Amino acid sequence: METKRVSALGGALALGVGLAFAPASPASASSMYGCVYPRVCFYLTEANFWNSSPTAAYQDVTSTWQTLSSRAKGAKYIVNTRNDDVIHLHYTNGQTNCLESNSIAYETSRIVDKVRISSASSC
Repeated sequence: METKRVSALGGALALGVGLAFAPASPASASSMYGCVYPRVCFYLTEANFWNSSPTAAYQDVTSTWQTLSSRAKGAKYIVNTRNDDVIHLHYTNGQTNCLESNSIAYETSRIVDKVRISSASSC
């Protein structure tokens, strides 16, 4: 599996393994890459991400998985603008990962199919 790590400040990419997470700028109620606080945004393509054009956004804290719409399922980039909440990502292969608040994930090989926004402050 190939994964790239994204810095919200510099946009630098570095190779890694698995799903990469990068903290964004200090916690604040603002937007990143067109994702307005307090949303979790999905970008189907790299072009969507770099053009600050999310294809879908979620913001409700839930205790169960939310199945992603066709505009979010399989997203390459996920942005969490929430200041104190983490998100849990579920993949079609059954694996899960957690994305900290004010972070960005770039996924190259697995398909994200569900999300759960949690009010927990850390993974």
